[in-house]
Amino acid sequence: MQRLAWILMFSVWASVAQANAPLPGDIIRDLKALQEQLEEGAVEAVAERASSQAQRLSGGNASDRWASALYHQLAAGALARQDQPAQAADHLAAARQTSGVGTDQAARWLREEASLRRAAGQNEQAIGLLSEWLDSEQDTQALWRLVGLMAQEQQWDAAAERLEQAIGQTPELNESQQALALAVMRHAGQNEQALSWLVDGLSPDSDIETWRQAAGLAQQAGQAGVAAGLWEMAWQLGKLETPEDQWLLIQLHMAGGTPARAAEHLAQALENGDVESDEKTLRLLATAWQQARHVDNALSAWQALAEQTQAAKDWRQYGQLAYAWGEETQAEQALEQAASLGDEEASQWLSNFD
Repeated sequence: MQRLAWILMFSVWASVAQANAPLPGDIIRDLKALQEQLEEGAVEAVAERASSQAQRLSGGNASDRWASALYHQLAAGALARQDQPAQAADHLAAARQTSGVGTDQAARWLREEASLRRAAGQNEQAIGLLSEWLDSEQDTQALWRLVGLMAQEQQWDAAAERLEQAIGQTPELNESQQALALAVMRHAGQNEQALSWLVDGLSPDSDIETWRQAAGLAQQAGQAGVAAGLWEMAWQLGKLETPEDQWLLIQLHMAGGTPARAAEHLAQALENGDVESDEKTLRLLATAWQQARHVDNALSAWQALAEQTQAAKDWRQYGQLAYAWGEETQAEQALEQAASLGDEEASQWLSNFD
């Protein structure tokens, strides 16, 4: 706010020099006196005097109207110094709408008004003003501010359109710009574009949150295999090391069509004691090896599960799988166990061995 107030005050004389109509000497002297008072800190007095003069001269000739616009600008600077951005913005709006004000000057005031509206929390008005400014000017910083304002107002589709322009005008995005871009893309439903953009920037030096975001975006975009691959790479790079991370890695491999890798990770976790050897874990291991069609490992896992649960359905599943894979001895033993536990379907299957 203080920086903007200084800009407004300083640019009064630039505006005088570019006047479309000559100003009387008494007006120039008055403007200079008010500026000196403002520099000395008499903000309230300057704001009151400038506002009064702006109102008094607004209906006069071309010279008076130009002077009125400059008084409005001076009042805006004083009010900005008092942390009254909304009132300051109102004065700039009056200044730029003054009849006879040139296009370039009006555009400068429009941009400054947008900054004041933003500072005042008047985001909708700031968005409209910045959009108007950017329709005729190329200003990368203003463009990023507009994207941020649109995001605050949850105008995601509009933000995404402006974001494309902003990225195109920015050689290298800083951390805050990257975070904003990712948020806009995700909320605008552009998950695939966000994923492509994020993955392109991944490297062994990327932090864990960047890897997590990439994997999460892949899931949201329905690319489970890509998510599993990203999580696997992060694991191999040592970015992930907690049991929770490994468990998610296993689940991603299952969803992503790489059950053998899921089984390998789960077997390693069991061996290291990172997960409990309970029914849930053993069932997942057996299912993973089965989906991977690794005969020996799948049958061993199903046998271990059946021995732990002593459930007829698990013995039958083990037996049926062994039979399908040509392991008849294992199949018969498993089905006999299931039948002894009262499984009628297993008894029917045993007739295949008569």
